[in-house]
Amino acid sequence: MNIPEKKLQENVLWRRSITTVCVLFAFAWGTVGALADEIKIGVVDTERILAESAPAVRALKKIEKEFLPRDQELKKMASQAKALQDVLEKDGKTMAEADRRNKERDLATLNREYQRAQRQMREDLSLRQNDEVAALQLIATKAIQVIAETEKYDLVLPLRDLVYRSQRIDITEKVIKALADK
Repeated sequence: MNIPEKKLQENVLWRRSITTVCVLFAFAWGTVGALADEIKIGVVDTERILAESAPAVRALKKIEKEFLPRDQELKKMASQAKALQDVLEKDGKTMAEADRRNKERDLATLNREYQRAQRQMREDLSLRQNDEVAALQLIATKAIQVIAETEKYDLVLPLRDLVYRSQRIDITEKVIKALADK
């Protein structure tokens, strides 16, 4: 499930800004090396956490279950429209003009209702996904903070904007495991 483009762009800009500030801070901190201890830096793949963690999987199943009846209703409407279209194509030339017009009107009405219901479901689904992603981001951020404080990390960066990272500083698995019981 995808985040709407605008929200995604805002997240990307925000993450890049934070990453840039953090990297600059790390370099500035590193130049004061004689005064500071070794800096411990970690990276985390937030996209993977939002896709693979236990709360993310539960949220996905919850949303699928919540929208299943509406999806089934849309499929039912589509099959009704298809059946009506088939009747018109098969018997349209032989049926009375009034009957044909009535069936064409019914088909047009059904198509409008289908498109409206489909559009409404997409909007509602997008809102629900955004709500769940926001909740997951909050839970993940708290887990990252706990790991960072417990293991004494000075800086934890999102993996998304990094050009290179050593696997030993990737704490994504630790975060996913920490979220397993939440």
